[in-house]
Amino acid sequence: MEPPRKKHPAKIAAIHPVNLSSPEAIDLPSTLQQFAELLDAAHHEYNCGKYTEGIRICEHLYAADASRTDNLLLLGALHFQVRNFSESIFYNQQCIRIEPHFAEAFGNLGNALKEIGDMNGAVQFYLRAIKLNPRFADVYNNLASSYMQMGATREAIETYKMALVLDPCLVDAHSNLGNLYKAQGLVEDATECYTNAIRVKPNFAIAWSNLAGLLKDDGQLDKAIAHYKEAIRLAPDFADAYSNLGNALKESGQPTEAIEAYKTAIALRPEFAIAHGNLASSYFDANQIELAISTYRTAIQLEPNYPDAYNNLGNALRDIGQLEQAISCYRTALRLKPDHPFAYNNLGNALKDKGMIKEAIHCYMTAVRLMPRFAAAHSNLGSILKEQGKVEQALAHYQEAITIDPTFADAFSNMGNAYKELLRLEEAITCYSTAIRLKPAFADTYSNLAVAYKDGGRLEEALTCFRKALSLRPEFPEALANYVHSLAIVCDWRSRSEDMKKILVLLERQMSVDTNLPAVQPFHALIYALPPTRSLEIAKRFAQRAKLNVSLVDMANVRYRAKRSDERLKIGYVCANFGNHPTAHLMASVFGLHDTSRFEVTCYATSISDQSQWRRRIETDAEHFKDISAMANGDAAHLIHNDGIHILIDLNGYTKGARTEIFALRPAPLQMAYLGFPASLGADYIQYLVADKVVVPPGDAATGFVEKMIYLPHSFVVNDHKQAYQSVLDIETCPTRGQYEVPEDKFVFCNFSQLYKLDPVTFTSWMHILKRVPNSILWLLRYHGDDLAETNLKAEAKAHGIRESRLHFTDVVPKEEHLRRGYLADLFLDTPTYNAQTVGCDILWSGTPMITLEGGHMAGRVASSLLQAVDLPELITKTIEEYLCVSVDPTK
Repeated sequence: MEPPRKKHPAKIAAIHPVNLSSPEAIDLPSTLQQFAELLDAAHHEYNCGKYTEGIRICEHLYAADASRTDNLLLLGALHFQVRNFSESIFYNQQCIRIEPHFAEAFGNLGNALKEIGDMNGAVQFYLRAIKLNPRFADVYNNLASSYMQMGATREAIETYKMALVLDPCLVDAHSNLGNLYKAQGLVEDATECYTNAIRVKPNFAIAWSNLAGLLKDDGQLDKAIAHYKEAIRLAPDFADAYSNLGNALKESGQPTEAIEAYKTAIALRPEFAIAHGNLASSYFDANQIELAISTYRTAIQLEPNYPDAYNNLGNALRDIGQLEQAISCYRTALRLKPDHPFAYNNLGNALKDKGMIKEAIHCYMTAVRLMPRFAAAHSNLGSILKEQGKVEQALAHYQEAITIDPTFADAFSNMGNAYKELLRLEEAITCYSTAIRLKPAFADTYSNLAVAYKDGGRLEEALTCFRKALSLRPEFPEALANYVHSLAIVCDWRSRSEDMKKILVLLERQMSVDTNLPAVQPFHALIYALPPTRSLEIAKRFAQRAKLNVSLVDMANVRYRAKRSDERLKIGYVCANFGNHPTAHLMASVFGLHDTSRFEVTCYATSISDQSQWRRRIETDAEHFKDISAMANGDAAHLIHNDGIHILIDLNGYTKGARTEIFALRPAPLQMAYLGFPASLGADYIQYLVADKVVVPPGDAATGFVEKMIYLPHSFVVNDHKQAYQSVLDIETCPTRGQYEVPEDKFVFCNFSQLYKLDPVTFTSWMHILKRVPNSILWLLRYHGDDLAETNLKAEAKAHGIRESRLHFTDVVPKEEHLRRGYLADLFLDTPTYNAQTVGCDILWSGTPMITLEGGHMAGRVASSLLQAVDLPELITKTIEEYLCVSVDPTK
């Protein structure tokens, strides 16, 4: 925008000032000489900006002689300057009536009509003026301005060119022609125009500001800032230049200076709505959300038809969870500007947050239609498709976004998320690293990169990235939750008490908003020993999100066919762990042990083959085995339904690789959960949970679960040890302690579970046990090839007065060897919060007893179930003191 400038008529005669002794009392001129002197005086007042005085003189002259066209022309010009456009029109029309060939009057009449919005009328009078005076440069300039306002760009450009041919010193024409070229993307031509304007008039602030805009768009921020500052030096009250300087400073990473520039612009022009909007955006970027919201509202109050302000206000309201108000703002922006792609994109984000997936996709697609090279909309569309299980389609949109904008860090980050979901961790890490290189302060990507490192066992790098994410954004729920879990994996408990308080506060805040997906995952909630009611609430949120993620899938035609009397019962098992995984270790024989005369079994693998013996065995033993890992959730659900499955069993629950969305589509009439997740899934589409009366006492089933219980006798945990590990019973062939550097003369306590199940209270109890049994050691496993946990636990032991050497770590070994060496330990100490499950079966099968402290929820009662099943209830303790006493007793 340009600073306010005085508008002059096309032509005013030369001015010769006269001295009037008493201008308040002007006698009517009696001679031509007196008339000329008074007219000169009026011209002088005009040039001095004293328009009211000039009008007073001219009206006296008009009273003396209403036919003098020179006076009429000046009267029209004076009234134009004080915005009395109707008077200006009247006097110019009078002038034309007297002198029909007076080109200046036609030009000035066009100016007045343009000011009242009559562009067509203005153009007609400008053309009449040019016809009368073909070399009238000022009129060409004004005509071009009218064409520009009418959107007639081609005509405006040609007319400005003609004006400059006639008068190369028209700086306004140079500058405005530059604006037109800039709008058409003709940057070199625009630059030449602005440069010419500055050459003609070096102190022309507008041209300096316009040239700065081109430099900013070209990424030459330092030069742009210098040009804006020069414009401000030349015109210290140039509010637009201050606002634009703020934009350049903000883009160059100088947010504080940008805010000051916006504030100066507002001080110069308090009603400057755009500057208020820009200031609000800076507050938003600085995470001063409430201040941003109030400033956006000020901008809107000043300019109610300000679509960008409504759009940005919507973003701020969405940021604080006020989705309904945000959506209202986006819709207002679209009412004001129906082709606003950014408002459509942001509306899509808000609708997605509300779970209105179909409507969100429509918004993203509309944004892309309006602006095909809209990288952010492509990226957002990719993300929503990824959540629908259409990962390959999502990758295509991310790639399109990156093709459009190779510096678009968000698209690289989102692509990393897709690769991570496909377990292509190295590609995910590459994408995240690129995103961070492009956007060094990208907290979300640091968090995502940390998760990828964690999943790949690179825990030290993961912790570093989580810390970086939290330093960039201290209030970052997902980063905090994953960081705390990563600390648990490496047994770094230095801040655990404080961290758990933060987790509880975080959950309280997130669960208070109905649409929030908690940052704490259901599996982690079990490890943290949250109250069962809270764990169930978290599970319900994840179950609802799974349903929303597939809300677009059309299952309307799904009809469950009743089982015929002569038909076998069709059972489907869905699992990501048909491979070298504890679930497969336990279940391996089950799939081939069904009575094929009564049951038809299909295994649906949601992960690609790991080529392990476990995968090959299950593929062989199951009557049908189908790899659905590459299928979208909807396609997988339709396949299962078309297979006529009567009972569909989820072996994952909320563990890595789960495809809960398939169950959310209800492809089978009866759906149940088993084994993979020792808690309720909180899903109304899972009707049953397979358990036993130890892990889920009948009295607890009604309060901590939404599923009905199917109770198995003894233990709900199936295992394959009798079929697969008969060799363990042959003591003669079993390994010796010496092979693993386990002392022969020590009593060996052990725990072979993953170390994230440990907590400070449990470890302290183990240290008490070691103190009570001086001639003992604790044998633990080193997971992920990482020694951080080992280092931390040895430091904890030392702090408890236990020598580091009494903690004996060995690497994880293949399953067969793991089972064969289990008997070398004397007593397995279970983790009370989250019990050993597969490992518990392993250790009991090897002949080593296990002691447990029975917990208050399913995950803490699995070991009790196993011990009841092998008739060792005396190893189930109810208090920590009993746990200590029973653990020490076998050593006596």
